[in-house]
Parts: sequence; structure tokens; C-alpha cells
Amino acid sequence: MDRSFMKSRFNESIETDQQKKIAQPPLQKPYNKDDQIIDLPNVDKSIIKKDDVFSCILDRNSNRKFLDEKITLEELSYLLKMTQGIKEVRGNNAVGFRPVPSAGARHPFETYLVVLNVEGLKKGVYRYLPLEHKLLFIKEEENLNQKITQNSNNQKFAGDSAVTFIWACIPYRTEWRYGDRTYKIALLDAGHIGQALYMACETIGLGTCAIASYNQKEIDKLIEVDGEDEFAVYVSPVGKI
Repeated sequence: MDRSFMKSRFNESIETDQQKKIAQPPLQKPYNKDDQIIDLPNVDKSIIKKDDVFSCILDRNSNRKFLDEKITLEELSYLLKMTQGIKEVRGNNAVGFRPVPSAGARHPFETYLVVLNVEGLKKGVYRYLPLEHKLLFIKEEENLNQKITQNSNNQKFAGDSAVTFIWACIPYRTEWRYGDRTYKIALLDAGHIGQALYMACETIGLGTCAIASYNQKEIDKLIEVDGEDEFAVYVSPVGKI
């Protein structure tokens, strides 16, 4: 078993595409301007129900039982903003800062949503556009509750959620700067995002449970990524508790 990718190799000399003066990849996956775009409501502190950080950290828990209730579009907007929203862009769109840390501010993840029970949204698969703080509608899908359950290796709570977050990695965003050290870095980044979702849920009375056990091929197919240059890494259903 090769464990070397988990170790620090930053003292080793490699030549990256950044050092070769190759243009960096975009901060956000491009999309067609004719695609269906959904505005998300602005969020502020008024949505927060629990603002005691001490309690939020200690009360953090994995929830696998959700109520059959809708979450609001404002709640979804808040969760997206707190996990992968853009706080600031610097350097002629070279660097985007978000609520979670990422090595070199490369942020290699795209956020996909399997929407099952959200006010104002039809059931379907969506992608978050952090630069615009909007949603891009990808497709409707028959038997979506059953499919997300089956593709989460029959973990039923995934299909009982109001929305399931799927984070897909575009490795080249980080490879451009860090080469094959990316494999360690990107997985660390995924952990930061997952914990941010837990904390955000805790502040507004929702629950989540992160999943690393899923059908790779079928989840990639569901969110329409190629499985090579972009692929799912982490899944996290969210719902009322």
C-alpha cells in the first residue's frame, strides 16, 4: 500500500505549471450563459439561531435522521455561503478567498447539490456558482431520492435529506501550483469544507452527516462530471432535525 502521498514533500524540488508560466485554471468551472441560473437570497446574521461558538463546537454531531420538512432557500443560501462562498477576489481574478482554508487559496472543489426538499426549487441536480452566489440548474432526474440513497451505498438518510451536498474535485487547480503534492492537499481541503458545513448547520438548527462511502462511478454520472479531470470526493446530506 502506497502511503507516500500522505507525507510532506514540500522540501523536494519539482517544477510546476505555475513555475513554467502557464496560465492558471479559472477559479470557477465555466458554464454556458444560456443555462438556467437561479438567484440566491442574501444572507446575514439574522438567520442564526445559535451564536455561541463554544456550544456549536461541542454540540456538533452527525445526524442520520431528518424530518420530512422543507428547508428554506435562505437556509440553503447560508450553507453555501458559509462553506464555499467567495469573500474576496484579488489579483485580477487570480485568487479567491473563502470561509474555509485551502493551500495557496487554490480551492479545487465545486459544490453540487441534489435538491429533494427545498422551498422554491424543483427536485434536481444543481451546481453552486460561488463567484456570483447563484445556482446553476443541471437537470431533473427520476427517482432522485432512491438514486442518491443507492449511490450512497444504501445509506437511507441520504435520500431522506432536504438536500445532499456533493463536493467534486478539479485537481488541476491545485496541481498547477503544487504538482503531485495535490493529493494530500485536496483531501485536507475537503475536510475543512465538511467541518464548515457541520458548523453552519449547527448555527441554524439543521443536521448533516458526511459520507465517504459512495458509488464513485454513479455519483460522478449523477452530477455529470467526467471522473478523471473532475470527480466526487465527499457527500453530505442535510435536513431538518
